[in-house]
Amino acid sequence: MRKIFIFIFSTLLAVGGYAQKYACFDSEYVLSNIPDYQQAQKRLDQYAVDWQKELEAKQQELESLRNAFQQEAYLLPENLKRRRQEDLRTKEQEIKTLQHERFGVGGDLDKKRAELIRPVQDRVYNALARLATEKGYAFIFDKAGSTSLAYVNQKYDVSSQVLEMLGVTAGGKPQGESTGKADSAKPTRGGAEKGTPKADGPKKPTRDNKQLDNSSKNRLKR
Repeated sequence: MRKIFIFIFSTLLAVGGYAQKYACFDSEYVLSNIPDYQQAQKRLDQYAVDWQKELEAKQQELESLRNAFQQEAYLLPENLKRRRQEDLRTKEQEIKTLQHERFGVGGDLDKKRAELIRPVQDRVYNALARLATEKGYAFIFDKAGSTSLAYVNQKYDVSSQVLEMLGVTAGGKPQGESTGKADSAKPTRGGAEKGTPKADGPKKPTRDNKQLDNSSKNRLKR
């Protein structure tokens, strides 16, 4: 599937490359240079630590009750024994429910991530949209994370320009970035593709100068 996609994408570049311009950026590099993102990530991490401690405390309490029951079970009448066993099952289920509420899909951690991280993601997205409009880029690919692009010429990396749009001073160049600005009317395999994809699989590049794909925006929150 990956080889088929690369072939199709290369064919599209060959057909439309002379009429369109392409660039790439590194979302991990951009986010790591935004102080608001760093602070938001620290707050999110702290929520995760606190909720994990909450779960561990409840689990320890359950283990204490279970040990006490095992030591006293032989002394208890059958009706009290069944009641204690039911109490243990109830507490165990409460812990599982709380774990899902805190860390499950759509749970408290996901909600906090949306609250803290999404505003920064939106700023990056808007900066990309402005840059694409100003420079006339048809596509801006995210070279962070998984992608099907096999190689990218670093002179087409616009990460630093995105940071400029955000009014952020970068702490350093993204890995492999050259000093040349991104601007190409004839992208080739050396100008529109990137390094060996990671094991988490291919991702279709479908950004244009008005909209980036949702999966790329989701990857920004890492």
